[in-house]
Amino acid sequence: MPHSSLPLFARASRWTPVEIGFWLVAFSTIALLPGHHLILNEIAILALFALSLDLILGYTGIVSLGHAAFFGFGAYAAGLLAKHYNIEPVTGLVLAGFASAARGFLTSFLVMRGTDLTRLMVTLGVALVLGEIANSWASLTGGADGLQGIIIKPILGLFSFDLRGKTAYIYSLCVLFVLFLGARQVVHSPFGLSLKAIRDNPLRASSLGIPLKRQLVIVYTLAAGYAGVAGGLLAQTTQFVSLDVLEFHRSADVMLVLIIGGAGYLYGGILGAIGFKLLQDWLSALTPQYWLFWIGLFLVIFVLIGRERMVGGVRRAVLSRFPSKAGGTHG
Repeated sequence: MPHSSLPLFARASRWTPVEIGFWLVAFSTIALLPGHHLILNEIAILALFALSLDLILGYTGIVSLGHAAFFGFGAYAAGLLAKHYNIEPVTGLVLAGFASAARGFLTSFLVMRGTDLTRLMVTLGVALVLGEIANSWASLTGGADGLQGIIIKPILGLFSFDLRGKTAYIYSLCVLFVLFLGARQVVHSPFGLSLKAIRDNPLRASSLGIPLKRQLVIVYTLAAGYAGVAGGLLAQTTQFVSLDVLEFHRSADVMLVLIIGGAGYLYGGILGAIGFKLLQDWLSALTPQYWLFWIGLFLVIFVLIGRERMVGGVRRAVLSRFPSKAGGTHG
């Protein structure tokens, strides 16, 4: 990369006051919202899952209907490691992430073949096959009854999980922040710029000498690892894993999260997770029988007329320092 381009990457990776304020508010909720740590933990996990999808959808243009395969694989990996080896949570989480990344690497060669429609079917097929395997290997996974008897050791041998979810939320939020920093560094690097070039015009990117397949395999593997860590967090903080982690609705939910928050600028997954979870919690309490109908109606209206108006202002503030370079929305 020419030396003249280095200041561009330095400017793009510079933290804005809005970003700093966002994370200060996020960490302040630990003390300010003590009675809501359980739902905040769910939001943090969903945000990390959405962040993983954003890496391939928002920055590369790969649409996946089976991203739950990596989420669920990481959940089962973390659960099995804790149950059978009584492994320390952070170590188990790292191993779960690497396991999902390895699976992502192996399946990436299938996903990279063919057109967008072919990729949709392959990603969905991979998730369905993995779900059937988990159901069939009941002796290992617990099948329809789920993986039970998981006992999670204190984090780093110091912090035990509590019933109110405070430790779980702090743990999930810290993991989200650390992996967000990693993703932020990636997307504001020459590698991230090459991904955006592939997303915007693959033929032009190829003519410029960008190795399309290699870049796509790398980012797909990275996204799979992130999704696996999110699944591992769910397994560790709930001490239970069921076939639900591999179901299609997991992939659909995370796609909706990116539709709400916007794809292609990292914060979209986090903002979308906050909006989606709070809306889900409110509607399920208001109308327990029909909350799915109302959330579906809201999403239809949101996508048709409300999205740009509701998130445009926030997004413009976040992207104020890097206009046009990171602003493409493909959600």
